[in-house]
Amino acid sequence: MSDPAQALRDFKPSHGFFIGIDSDGCVFDSMEIKQKECFAPMFIKHHGLQAVSKYARQVWEFVNLYSKSRGINRFPALVRALGLLRDRPEVQARNASVPSYPALDEWIARESKLGNATLATEVEGGNNGLAQVKVWSDAVNAQIADIVHGVPPFPLVRDCLAQAVGQADLMVISQTPCDALEREWAEHDLAQFVRVIAGQEMGTKTEHLQFATADKYPADKVLMIGDAPGDHKAAKANGLLFYPIIPGREEASWECLHGEALGRFFDGTYAGDYESSLFAEFDASLPEHPNW
Repeated sequence: MSDPAQALRDFKPSHGFFIGIDSDGCVFDSMEIKQKECFAPMFIKHHGLQAVSKYARQVWEFVNLYSKSRGINRFPALVRALGLLRDRPEVQARNASVPSYPALDEWIARESKLGNATLATEVEGGNNGLAQVKVWSDAVNAQIADIVHGVPPFPLVRDCLAQAVGQADLMVISQTPCDALEREWAEHDLAQFVRVIAGQEMGTKTEHLQFATADKYPADKVLMIGDAPGDHKAAKANGLLFYPIIPGREEASWECLHGEALGRFFDGTYAGDYESSLFAEFDASLPEHPNW
């Protein structure tokens, strides 16, 4: 089986700068609709959480939208959500059964490309402990394909991409499946601006950035744009710059990027106090622990 990440290793610069861009919740206002209308209902349906649906939904949204784990891959998100739900006193008081999937923990520990293709290979190979996880993940994909259409990019996204494309190589860096990314970027005519669309099949965001940029660009000429702490971690694991799209203040974040931050990135005055002040505001916007 050929390695999908090879496209990133083979990637060759055509400009002196590189900008990686997350997709869901960063370029598109699609986090809320995907998590609330697709992921959460399938979380309740396929893990038998009907008796505690209110708490299950609350936990899912906290893990995936309103905390520092926002934007993480769906499989670690499932583990964290089930764990938090199991620990809730209200759930325990109802004697509700919250499943656990030891096979999922084991798979996450050894597999770097946590995607539907690798999951399908596991289940087809006889890993029955992951069968229900696959049922859930497939159902989520079907819901997203059915429901998530016509969700436009945030205002000024197109202007920023157009502003950057003459000086930088642009790439989508995401944990969304590639087919969904390609559909969304094509639907809104944004694919023209990016050289590669990297999704969960190509590895983690840290790996995407490493394969695409290491020894190809100076670190201070690489910027990751994202709306989740995982985007920041991926940038910093590679020693790169980060620009936050702050959840709840997305329009203002794109306005700042368009009017000021992108220019500073290109003229070399972005790193240091300026980047730190943006990150401090971003970091304060998402809690670590739930308030229940």
